[in-house]
Amino acid sequence: MPFVLDRRSTLRFAAAMLVIGAASPAVAAWPDRNITVVVPFPAGGSTDTVARAIAQKLNEKLGQPVVIENRPGATGAIGTTSMLRAPADGYTFLVASIGVFATNPYLQPKLKYDPLNDFDLLTVAVRAPNVLVAHPGYSANSVQELVAELKKNPGKVSFATSGAGSSDHLTAALFWQKTGTTGLHVPYRGGAPAVSDLIAGHVNVSFQNINAVISQIQAKQLKPLAITGAARSKALPDVPTLKELGIEGADVFSWQGVAAPKGLPADVKTRLQAEIVAALNQPDVRKRMEDVGLEIVANSPEQFRAFLTEELARWKQVIEAGGITPE
Repeated sequence: MPFVLDRRSTLRFAAAMLVIGAASPAVAAWPDRNITVVVPFPAGGSTDTVARAIAQKLNEKLGQPVVIENRPGATGAIGTTSMLRAPADGYTFLVASIGVFATNPYLQPKLKYDPLNDFDLLTVAVRAPNVLVAHPGYSANSVQELVAELKKNPGKVSFATSGAGSSDHLTAALFWQKTGTTGLHVPYRGGAPAVSDLIAGHVNVSFQNINAVISQIQAKQLKPLAITGAARSKALPDVPTLKELGIEGADVFSWQGVAAPKGLPADVKTRLQAEIVAALNQPDVRKRMEDVGLEIVANSPEQFRAFLTEELARWKQVIEAGGITPE
C-alpha cells in the first residue's frame, strides 16, 4: 500500500523542510567568503602584529582570505566604533588593545561604544608586562634608588610616554600613586620618539611595552629596572618585578583582545573563537610572540568579560585619582 500524507501532515513536512533548508546551509557554509580583521591602529604596531599572526593561521585553516584593515585614529576609537555598523555574521572581527577596551571609556567623554556591552568578546589574545627602563647613564640603577630620587626631588625625574592617557602614562601614574611619589610627565606623539629621546638621554626613565624595547635593552641602549608583570618575563629573566621589590598593586600588562559585532549566531561565535584560540596556540605563533616578550592568553569569552570588568574598574580609579586627561 503506498504511503500517503494527508493535507495537514504534508504542510507540516513542507514547513520542516523549509526550516532545515534555511538553517543548514548557513551553519555548514561559514566561512564561504573573505573575513575582515579590523585593527584600529596603524600597521606595524603590536596590535597589528598579533592580528596578522591570527589572520595568517585562519587563512590556512579556513581556506578563505582573511584581510587586515587598519583603521587608525582617536586612540583606536575610530576603527572600533566602525564595528558597531558591521553585521554580526562572523565575517568581521576586531583586534584591539587595552586602551580601546579599558581606558578610552574614561579618557574620551564622547566615546560612542561600550566595550562591555556593544561587542561579543571572544578572547584576550596576548599580554605583555611593561618594563621600567632608564637611560644607561641615569644615576638610579634600581627601583629603590629611583624612588629615593623621586622623593628627594618631586616632579623632577622625567618619565617619557607615548602620549597623555596612553598605557605607559597610566602605568607611570599608577607607579607614582603606589610609591607616594610624583615625576615629570613628558608626553610624545607615539612610542618611537619617546624611546629615541630616552636613548639619547633627553629624558630619564619610561614604562614601555617589553616587546617595544627588548632589542634596545639587549643592545645596552636602555637599562631595565623592573618588570610590571606578576612574574619575571622569560624575555628578561634577570629583571625583578615591582612586586618582588615591595611595590604591591602595580602589576600591569599591555594586552590585545579580540571581539566581534554584538549578536553573533551561537554556532559561528563558538567556532570563530575556537579557531582564533587554535591559531594563537600554534607553536610557531607562540614562539614568535614569546621571543619579543608577549605571552599567549587565548582565554574564553567568559574569562575575557570578567577580566575586562576588573580592568575597567582599575583604570577608572587610576585615571580619576591622577586627574588624567588625554590632552
